[in-house]
Amino acid sequence: MPLPLDLPAQPEERVLRQLVSALLFEGIALSDSRGANDGTTNLQIGAGEARAALRRGPFGRPRLTPGSIELRCPETRGWTLGDLNRLIDVLPAPEASRKTLLDELKSTIRFLDQDGIVTTVSDRRALSFDRLDCALAEAHPYHPCFKSRTGFSLDDNALFGPEAGRAFRLHWLAVERQHVREALPCDSDQFWQDELGEGHAARVLSRMKRKGLSHESHALVPIHPWQWRHLKDGLLADWIADGRVTSLGENGDPYRATQSIRTLVNHADPTRAHVKLPLDIVNTSSMRGLEPHSIVTAPHLSHWLAGLIEGDEDFNSRYPVEVLQEYAGIRVDAHGALDGKLGVMLRESPKIRPGEQAVPFNALMMLEADGQPFIAPWIAQHGLRPWLQRMLEVAILPVWHLMVHHGVALEAHGQNMILVLRNGWPERLILRDFHESVEFCPALLRRPQDLPNFVAIDPVYEGAPSDAYYWTDHANELRELVMDCLFIYCLTEVSLLIETAYGLTEHAFWSMVSELLDGYGEQYADEARLSLFAHDQPEISTESLLSRKLFRDRSLYRHRVPNPLGPRERSDQP
Repeated sequence: MPLPLDLPAQPEERVLRQLVSALLFEGIALSDSRGANDGTTNLQIGAGEARAALRRGPFGRPRLTPGSIELRCPETRGWTLGDLNRLIDVLPAPEASRKTLLDELKSTIRFLDQDGIVTTVSDRRALSFDRLDCALAEAHPYHPCFKSRTGFSLDDNALFGPEAGRAFRLHWLAVERQHVREALPCDSDQFWQDELGEGHAARVLSRMKRKGLSHESHALVPIHPWQWRHLKDGLLADWIADGRVTSLGENGDPYRATQSIRTLVNHADPTRAHVKLPLDIVNTSSMRGLEPHSIVTAPHLSHWLAGLIEGDEDFNSRYPVEVLQEYAGIRVDAHGALDGKLGVMLRESPKIRPGEQAVPFNALMMLEADGQPFIAPWIAQHGLRPWLQRMLEVAILPVWHLMVHHGVALEAHGQNMILVLRNGWPERLILRDFHESVEFCPALLRRPQDLPNFVAIDPVYEGAPSDAYYWTDHANELRELVMDCLFIYCLTEVSLLIETAYGLTEHAFWSMVSELLDGYGEQYADEARLSLFAHDQPEISTESLLSRKLFRDRSLYRHRVPNPLGPRERSDQP
């Protein structure tokens, strides 16, 4: 099922279009419409020339017409359809970076082709939350390497990718306790009794006893079956040989991969914990391990954040929101070769009340097999503008209030937000995935005494400067994080779908957002504090996701973009 501009069964076209869009958005490619009289825009991409039909959307996001990208042939000076190999050749980036990028783009195309074979769901609207979270196969709508999964073969992807929805069991290891750090809500014996259930817990304990091991001497650590195959003859080989690690085989309930491929949902009982396990694969911009310092910090962050929300009545009434706590973490070989490659985090599953429907927020930007938006039945029932207004209130205001009133910002994007509806009407927001995505300003916290003692959790935080981990001295850093994730890389995709499917312009959509934030400001009493988070600056800074792959110069990792919520943008629009 496609995004609004996708051409059916043409994965290379989507990859090429997202690549050129990202190059334009981040200023790596330049556009010049002067001299074009055929509805196209001339593009300069490094040493090459291209053209495409495009317009600029909110925040300067390029909107390229599908199938319109052409490249100038240097030999004949004629125009030919866009080609990834030729385009990569002319990029103004180091050769090694260009080769890596091309490999990841081609891998993305291969896995997109495979989607058409392994994906079997025809209408995702009727799926339960856990099934839907596995069935959103479109992946990142901006990054061109959105499904590279470097390290996976096609067979691996068919077994462990979310699209096929196959269930598999985790592999279990017993690791000498001197090499393990745990952040668990109770002692490890009781913890695994609760998590695995009596039958599975008894089975794995029996295996430990047969090998002369116990909970006192060894910690239980699950590992993804792909990661086990990847590590057992490599980094784990010496550990296994000298007894620091003992394999206990597969055990426990089966799991399925969610759209966040390293996060797994319990196939037998989706109400049980989601399990996040490291994978040595690269997807979009990142190696999908676990950030080492965050593994045992996450439960402390989650507990603090949940308490902050529970203590503010506005989050229960005006801005309803809940968080899924990452309540347990196990880290292995801290500061060693296995750090971040072996370990686990457990997160609460969403609690859905009778009569409610929960959907990952990025479902709102998708089309279904019938050619209609995923959200079409809700809009038909409630009307376009009333439904949009309520959706924006539920999605934006809790995140905005958390930032303005509490000095805490989250990476609230399509995968990290869950929209809860009743009879198709948005009711509340659920947020998840905090261990790498919380940022706060200590000077703006309401109750700084409630903060976790970071240094006691991990000495790595001792004397760490602002912006190195979770804290910043600058309020504008919080605002840019929220606007970057929620607005620039999330709601712009919803506004595109609304314009494409319903004819309501993106300008009108963002006028609704602007009025919503203006309304919040009118009700907020502390004008001085509110001014620190002004949403209506003419320009704002955003992350340059593709530049991070191509260049080592960190100064290129952010760029400025026009703000559709700014006064200049609002006055310039018709």
